[in-house]
Amino acid sequence: MELKNTVRLSELDWLRVILIFAVFLHHVCMPFNGDDWHIMNNESSKVLDDVMVYFEQFRLPILFFISGVGAVILLSKITIKKFALDKMARLFIPLLVGSLLVIPPQIYIENITILQSYWKEYPNLALKFETNHLWFIEYLIVFSLLAIPINKLLNSRFGTLIVDSVAKLTKFKGGLFSLVTLLIVVKICFSLIFPSDDNKIENLSSSTYYFFFFIIGMIFIRNKSVWQATCEQRFSNLIILLLSTIAFYAYYYSPDLSKYLSLDARWSIWWLVCCLVAWSALLTILGYAQFYLTKTPKWLHLSNELILPFYIFHQTVIVVIGFYVLTWQISMPIKIFLLFILSFSATSLICFLIIKPFSIFRFLFGLKPLNHATHHKSTI
Repeated sequence: MELKNTVRLSELDWLRVILIFAVFLHHVCMPFNGDDWHIMNNESSKVLDDVMVYFEQFRLPILFFISGVGAVILLSKITIKKFALDKMARLFIPLLVGSLLVIPPQIYIENITILQSYWKEYPNLALKFETNHLWFIEYLIVFSLLAIPINKLLNSRFGTLIVDSVAKLTKFKGGLFSLVTLLIVVKICFSLIFPSDDNKIENLSSSTYYFFFFIIGMIFIRNKSVWQATCEQRFSNLIILLLSTIAFYAYYYSPDLSKYLSLDARWSIWWLVCCLVAWSALLTILGYAQFYLTKTPKWLHLSNELILPFYIFHQTVIVVIGFYVLTWQISMPIKIFLLFILSFSATSLICFLIIKPFSIFRFLFGLKPLNHATHHKSTI
C-alpha cells in the first residue's frame, strides 16, 4: 500500500467516532452496573454488567489499532521531528490541561462528603495530576513516540519480512485470526508477571496488551492484501467472533472451578477468552466497516475533529451531572436515559461552543488552528 498517496480511510473515521461514542455510553452506564465507579446508583443491574463486560474487550483495542494505522500514515508524510512535535502538542498539552482542569471535579464529586468547597480544595486536587480516564491519552503519547523506531524497523528488510509473513496468512480463511496466539501469549505472560488492574503506563500487563494492537495497526496498513483480506474474509471472521463469544460467556457463567484449577489457571483462561473476543472483533468490525462505511460525510469530519476534547470532557460531565441525577426518585432506566441525554448534550455543547470557535482552547485541547481545521485529522 502506497502510504503517501493513501486516500482518507472512511472506515476508520466511522470506527473512531463509533467507538468513542461507545466509551461514552459505557461510562453513562457505569453508575448502574454495581462495579464501584466514581458515583453509584443505589440500585444496580447484573444484566447490564454482564453485557458491558463483553464490549469492554474490544472498544479500546480497536482504537489503539486505529492509532497505529494513523501513526504510520502520518510518518509517511512528515518528518520524524514534526511527527514528535505534533504528538506532544496535540496529546501532551491536552493531557496536562485535562489533569489540571477537567479531572479535579471528578475527584471532588467522588469525595464530596469529606471535602470543603470545590474552590478551596481545587489546588490540592489539581496538584495530584491524576490522569483518571485520560490514561488513554498517556498511552497514545508513549506509543506514538515508540512508533518512530518501530516504523523505521518496519521499513527495513527485517520489517518487510514481518509484513510479508503476515500477508501470507491472508491466503487462508481465518489466517489472520491465527495471530491471536501471539496476543494470548503476551496477555497471559505479562499479566502473570505484573498482576495489576490499574491502567498506569508502567503496568506492563495493560500497556503491552494495548501496544500489541497499536503495532498490528502499523503492520496491517503497510500491506494492501492484508487490509483487503479483512474485508474479503469478514464473514469467516464473524463466525469466529460468534464462536469466541460463546466461549467467552461459557466461561463467564461457568460454575466455581476453584476446586479444580489454581487462581492463576482460572485467570489465564479468562484472559484467553478475552483475547479471542478482542481479536476476532477487531478483524470482523474492520472488515464490515471497509465494506459498508465507504464515505465520510461532513458531520463525520466535524465529529472526528472534536473527538479528542469530547473524550477529555465526557467522563467529568457524566460524573457531575450523574451526581444529581442519581438522587432523583425515578426508575433506573429513566435515570440512564436522562443521564445519557444531559451528558451528551452538555459535552457536545462544550466542544461546539467553547473549544471549536476559539484558538486558545483549540490549542489547549489538541485541535489544529482554525485556518488548518479543514485539513484536520484526528489525533486519536
